[in-house]
Amino acid sequence: MKLHDIHLRDPYILVDNGTYYLYGTRPDDLRDKHQGFDVYTSKNLEDWSAPIPVFEKPDSFWADRDFWAPEVHKYKGKYYMFASFYAPNRRRATHILVSDAPDHAFQPLTAEPVTPPEWECLDGTLYISKKGEPYIVFCHEWLQISDGKIVAMKLTDDLRQPADKPRVLFNASSPAWATGDPNGNYITDGPYLYRNSDTELYMLWSTQCGKGNTCRYVEACALSDNGEIDGNWLHCEQFVFDRDGGHGMLFHDLHDQLRFIMHAPNCDPLERPVIFNVQIKNGCLSIVE
Repeated sequence: MKLHDIHLRDPYILVDNGTYYLYGTRPDDLRDKHQGFDVYTSKNLEDWSAPIPVFEKPDSFWADRDFWAPEVHKYKGKYYMFASFYAPNRRRATHILVSDAPDHAFQPLTAEPVTPPEWECLDGTLYISKKGEPYIVFCHEWLQISDGKIVAMKLTDDLRQPADKPRVLFNASSPAWATGDPNGNYITDGPYLYRNSDTELYMLWSTQCGKGNTCRYVEACALSDNGEIDGNWLHCEQFVFDRDGGHGMLFHDLHDQLRFIMHAPNCDPLERPVIFNVQIKNGCLSIVE
């Protein structure tokens, strides 16, 4: 199948051993019936396999709905999936799963999710510092606090538990261009960290921006002023994408070209993964049309 035939949100591509592995959130019409995640594989980013199930809810698993935004990171010889889950009478959380291969079955790494149990959390991603320390970077969700936050929390080397307290990196209202949504909430979605050099650390993230009928889902970019997770985050004035698409990430293709993938438009059932060439210039990321 072609990329535009794949119906999913929150796309994420892992490049491993000459193969592209595409993960994402199953569309709305499948989520309640099939509590899990799939992977699609490709050698050229154009022709893709049929979906391969890689996680289906075990009977003992705590969550039973909102299986969202899986992303897979290769770390210390294994493959770790960070994904969002929810259950009634529980807070939304990021749980870490593990597998020996990117297209094999993933299993929960621990019995409980790693994010703070009293917070509504989603869209966790893995970041490895220049010192080799693992962090989870995630959203403290606007549904609980109105002004969503991007938060970093150091993990133990085995990724099984926190190694420090959560640290707020910035609020959704922090950028000068922030307007919030029509109801006055400031949304944080889909953080993704990308190191361009020893001194340049970028973060992609998504939010709602604009007033009234012009409010749209956008992909924004920020740059750490010290090249590390604990720096001050400087927000680019220009969006990476401002035409109702987002929850994106960056990867290098097999020819070492920097690529950006996201879903667009931001409405079911029309959303599809889309891929762009991108460039970094003057401290900001932009699409090469």
